[in-house]
Amino acid sequence: MKEPPISYKKLPNGVRLVHMRDRSPVAYCGFVVNVGTRDELPEESGMAHFVEHLLFKGTRKRKAWHILNRVESVGGELNAYTTKEETFVYATVLTTHFERAMELCADVVFHSTFPQKEMDKEVDVIIDEIQSYKDSPSELIYDDFENMIFSGSPMGRYILGDKKALKHYVSEDVRRFVDRTYSADRILFFSIGNIDFKRIERWAEKYFMDVPVLASNASRSALPLYVPQQKLIRKNTCQSHVMIGTRAFDLNDDRRLAFGLVNNILGGTGMNSRLNLLLRERNGMAYNVESVFTPYSDTGIFSVYFGTDEKNREKCTSLVLGELKRMYTELIPPHKLQQLKKQWLGQLTIAQENRENLSISLARSFLYFDKFESLDYVADQLDKITPEMLLDVSAELLREDNLSVLTYSGKA
Repeated sequence: MKEPPISYKKLPNGVRLVHMRDRSPVAYCGFVVNVGTRDELPEESGMAHFVEHLLFKGTRKRKAWHILNRVESVGGELNAYTTKEETFVYATVLTTHFERAMELCADVVFHSTFPQKEMDKEVDVIIDEIQSYKDSPSELIYDDFENMIFSGSPMGRYILGDKKALKHYVSEDVRRFVDRTYSADRILFFSIGNIDFKRIERWAEKYFMDVPVLASNASRSALPLYVPQQKLIRKNTCQSHVMIGTRAFDLNDDRRLAFGLVNNILGGTGMNSRLNLLLRERNGMAYNVESVFTPYSDTGIFSVYFGTDEKNREKCTSLVLGELKRMYTELIPPHKLQQLKKQWLGQLTIAQENRENLSISLARSFLYFDKFESLDYVADQLDKITPEMLLDVSAELLREDNLSVLTYSGKA
């Protein structure tokens, strides 16, 4: 398959640019900052996510309404989100309004003022967001599980923070966090669209060459030793919710792709995943079952989630543990493995047809590797994976004595 042309440049101040050219009339552009929840100090709970909200609340030359209206008024969209290690701020616009979107993204990332009046209002918004998570056990359990897996580390913190801390932040607290973490060497501008890269370079020089040449003075603490845990929490819910998992391979680990395939076999997006067939189709015990593998810069996390009636909880847990064991005790026949590889590659290809997803993948790939792991590259690497490799990576992580289990026990 022919890959779209990609252009890349590092500006003198350290900010990087990456652009993928295509022929669509719609363009995506924005910034990814290598800053997330794990970069918060003990007294900064929820600060990375709070900053993401506050970037849209005022800059040196714009009020909040002007920021929201700038691309919305021409049919575009402005988006942002925060992870444990990254903050994304990006826009979707018609190609004819690309410069407008690029300038706006630069303005909010580099020139936000964090007015106290807006901060006080936004605290209530985030508290509502926290409350909505608490009302959704199938979402909250993911946060609680990461808190358990990474106990004692900022990686285990809730991205949204806590209500008490949020209510005490002032503008100076936010500026201090941004000054410490939003340095040029942690920032990458990404874009996809029918735009010549030379024009993007000129606009970059115009809109964010004033960013000072500063390397980050923030450092990430080493993770504490992982100790498997089992925890049961009583909940007043109609369903019981269970997560089973462990720490996993990081972004730089050569085994990452092989374990990604293991994850897709177990509980990926396909309805024919092993866990979906086992719990839903054969036994009728769960409506939703899935597995997730998320690699971070120096660690990763793998988890299986399912929701079921309390009376079926122990049986479902036993079935899941048995299926995980199969991954490191039963060799997948080569012809079956080829079929599983083809399925995953097809899913990845279809996912990249969503150009917003593609732009995020492009950004993360260049943020960490200064290159893009194209579908051609992934296909080539997948071809090298053997049945024995899947056994090895599964045995490394999926042994029962290496797994943690978090259970929300619902009504019997």
